[in-house]
Amino acid sequence: GMFVNFLDYKLKEKGGVLVEIDRWFPSSKLCSHCHYELESLTLDVREWSCPKCGTRHDRDENASANIRAEVIRMLTVSGTGTAAVAGAKVRRDRSPKLDLTTKFGTSPESTEAPTTALA
Repeated sequence: GMFVNFLDYKLKEKGGVLVEIDRWFPSSKLCSHCHYELESLTLDVREWSCPKCGTRHDRDENASANIRAEVIRMLTVSGTGTAAVAGAKVRRDRSPKLDLTTKFGTSPESTEAPTTALA
């Protein structure tokens, strides 16, 4: 939609890459520790323990870790490397075949919240 187009435009301005992961990627129900996938996970379940490795997960934090790992995997497979996710610049001209559009993006200019020194 319009938001994704705007986000893509802004990221391109700053040398960033917008990466789309599959809509059905099981980010919430995939254990970010051992990669075990639950058969189902209803929306009302906010925390769960992996039956394989016993790791306790917060649904949103687990999904975030899985999405980040998937984006790194996609960038690595596409040949752009993991630099954008790690905070360095990724230049599109190195990989002209790359056509990634997404709902998940990382700007290489601002991958973390700004920090200020405490007096």
